[in-house]
Amino acid sequence: MGSETAVATATQATRDDLVDDVIAGLSAKQKSISPRYFYDQAGSELFDRIRDLPEYYLTRTEQRIMEENLPEIAELIGARASVIEFGSGSSAKIRALLDHLQDPAAYVPVDVSGDYLLEMADELASDYPGLTVRPVAADFTRPFDLPKFDSTPEKNVVFCPGSTIGNLEGDEALKLLGVMRAAAKPGGALLIGVDLVKDTEIILAAYNDSQGLTAEFNLNVLGHLNGLLGANFELEHFRHEAVYDASECRIEMRLVSTRRQTVTLAGTQIEFDADEFIITEYSHKYSREAFSTMAVDAGFSPSRIWTDPDELFSVHHLTVPGATSSG
Repeated sequence: MGSETAVATATQATRDDLVDDVIAGLSAKQKSISPRYFYDQAGSELFDRIRDLPEYYLTRTEQRIMEENLPEIAELIGARASVIEFGSGSSAKIRALLDHLQDPAAYVPVDVSGDYLLEMADELASDYPGLTVRPVAADFTRPFDLPKFDSTPEKNVVFCPGSTIGNLEGDEALKLLGVMRAAAKPGGALLIGVDLVKDTEIILAAYNDSQGLTAEFNLNVLGHLNGLLGANFELEHFRHEAVYDASECRIEMRLVSTRRQTVTLAGTQIEFDADEFIITEYSHKYSREAFSTMAVDAGFSPSRIWTDPDELFSVHHLTVPGATSSG
């Protein structure tokens, strides 16, 4: 495949940018760490376990929506498509999609976690021997280069399950949709999962599970930064917290400092007061109409929306106007 060199090079090339990004977030008045840093090997494995929790409705509801509508989804996508997945976590969703597509031309998983990405891509390449698999290690919230293919696909289809778009605030979410539109190219499409506004108790339970896996997942981001960037976070001196802001229709995941402490990252000292917190994730919930409006603002044309009977979650198919221009 030749993917190991590509992944290693992309990861190394972005290290300085990652340091600058993390220090900027932790130096702000309201400290924050981007949710993109959740997904090292341990974080990805933890999230796979969270998906199976009874409180975590998102994955099973989205999966049910997809399963019930895959024939229609496959027909809308068409033959010989290149599928570009933003944020490749568990391979179950992409496998279900690939199994229903007519002669898919290529699969391009894009994720910041290079090791996990490569492992998953190798497994898929082995299980789908006729499929071109080209992993890209990149921060997909920013423009990145797509790999070249030996033969040109009929169209590019960006696949973004799991309501990843909800992690970003308004302007940043709009920018991500712009990156997706650029990757899909004219004549292409976007298939995206979007969490819906619903009863607050259902939302809160999903981020404060009884087994403590979400807390472990949240704290793991500090361990990831320790290994990735040489930070010295002491995980035992932070605790997980998740609250719902009804006015913004979003969950805030936080890591709360349990005492006054100083953390060093790449030579920079970060001071924490007792009870000061880092925001590690926003998870915005949308109405159908609100998301469709934002997608139109980003240059997409809404095509189809599927939901579950309880209106917990939605899957949107959107197209990019213009003649097909893939590859």
